[in-house]
Amino acid sequence: MLETSVWSSYFIELSPEEAINAFLSCGFCRSELSDEHGKMLLDRGDPEKEGAKLKRFAEEREFYFPQGHLLLRADICAEDSVETLKPWLDLFCAVGIKSGVLHAAGGADMTAERRFERRVETLRQLCEYIKGSCLTICLENLRGDTVPVNASELNELIDAAGGEHLGICLDTGHLNLISPDSPRYQTQGDFIREAGERLMALHIADNDTTSDMHLLPYGRGNIDWKDVMSSLKECGYSHLFNLEIPGERRIPMPVKFMKLHYARQMCSFMLESEG
Repeated sequence: MLETSVWSSYFIELSPEEAINAFLSCGFCRSELSDEHGKMLLDRGDPEKEGAKLKRFAEEREFYFPQGHLLLRADICAEDSVETLKPWLDLFCAVGIKSGVLHAAGGADMTAERRFERRVETLRQLCEYIKGSCLTICLENLRGDTVPVNASELNELIDAAGGEHLGICLDTGHLNLISPDSPRYQTQGDFIREAGERLMALHIADNDTTSDMHLLPYGRGNIDWKDVMSSLKECGYSHLFNLEIPGERRIPMPVKFMKLHYARQMCSFMLESEG
């Protein structure tokens, strides 16, 4: 069965170490290291040293970060994007993260051709920097006119950049916001099947298509979770089953813990019954 997790900013008010202990108390021993917690670690000093410290702290408690989110607002079309992201890559390698999620964003003022070229060049340089490591940069589907929104567009970008050290992260909430009337629309199942072996990270969240609500499944959202789970099983997905649910965290701390206990049981149901 897949390992389940919640991205670490569910406990945004806690330090990374405090968040680890909080997750453990609710039965989770995996998490996606969030952009916010990544920044906290980088602010402490040397990325490799701070990453190694966190890894030791986590492993002593049998807790792991298989997945992490690179700088959330990175502009990979910017001239300084590679230098901006190098400390993040150093940090992630030191923590032991295997799948580093990245937004293929930026360059909105460029022509489509130039924007694509800049993204490809940045990705090539980032992949060269982590060559020989166990880290894969997973490009996330986004929403908007100038960003990749489906698996076809992500695959095109990865193919142009060479493919090595590159994968895909499916954000189910983002995909649910693409109108079925759009020529760029893709169902959850079709996205998963087209991504195939390149799918190495998940942001599991629900919404009702009005906004990116980041909710737990089976609430007010309308994503077809049976389609998601059966498609993941069909494609042999073997990486982290990760919830990204900031829409659930604006609650008192005791209720956060209650929700996590429910979320763990819900994930077990999804993995055992819906697939």
